[in-house]
This record gives sequence, C-alpha cells and structure tokens, in this order.
Amino acid sequence: MRRVPSRHRNAPIVVREPDRGAVKRFSSLLAAAGILAIGFLYAGHQHFAALRLGYETEKLRSALTDARDEQKRLTVQREVATSPARLEQAARQLGMQPIQAAQFDPLRRPAETPQTKPAAAMKAAVKPPPAQKVQQSRRENRDR
Repeated sequence: MRRVPSRHRNAPIVVREPDRGAVKRFSSLLAAAGILAIGFLYAGHQHFAALRLGYETEKLRSALTDARDEQKRLTVQREVATSPARLEQAARQLGMQPIQAAQFDPLRRPAETPQTKPAAAMKAAVKPPPAQKVQQSRRENRDR
C-alpha cells in the first residue's frame, strides 16, 4: 500500500474555501471564555475579601470582649476604692479623725470664701460692657 500522493498531472486540485462564519464563532467563543474568566476572578476576589473581613470582625469581637472585661475590672476596682470602709481607712492613714459632735453646729454657716461665692454675687461683680452702661444711664435719666 502506497501512501504517497500521486504524481499525476491530472490529479484534481483541492482548494479549501474560506469559512467566514468560523471567525465569528471563534471570536464569540473567545469573548464568552473571557467573560467567564473575569467572572471567576471577581468571585475569587469577593471570596477572599469576605474571608479577610471575617478575620477582622473576629479580631474586633475579641478586642471588644477584652475591653468589656477591662471595664468590668476597673468598675469593681473603683467601687472598692470608693467604698466607705476604704475611704475611712485612707483618711485615718492621713491622720484625719472622725468629726466630733462639739465640732459640728448645724445652725452656724461657714464663712464664705472668695472661691465659694454664690452665683448672684459673682454676677454683680462682673462689669457690663460700655454699650449696656450707656443704655442703663439713659434708662436712669428717663426714670427721673
């Protein structure tokens, strides 16, 4: 069996016609594959972003739990520090003594110091701006 092409001059010449639809099919197939690949890449990006956010959320949850535990600890510590028994003990260490009945007179008021003046006295001490002075003097003149 001989598989070599014949060398006859009269052999028919086979010419292939160009298929114009093949280019369209190939380009549409290539576009569909590209869209599919972009979709897979986008889905992968979304998946890994969700994983990253999940890890961050878990880290923030643990930080929140730690902060709440710290707040509870500090609240208990503050309550212990401000308990009457603890304050009395600290006052005795500083040399303070409990008040005696002879030291306390409920009818006598302590003398006012400049730091503890009432608000009305403070307002009277404040000078009004010059425009208000003019208006006040006009009112006084009118009243006379």
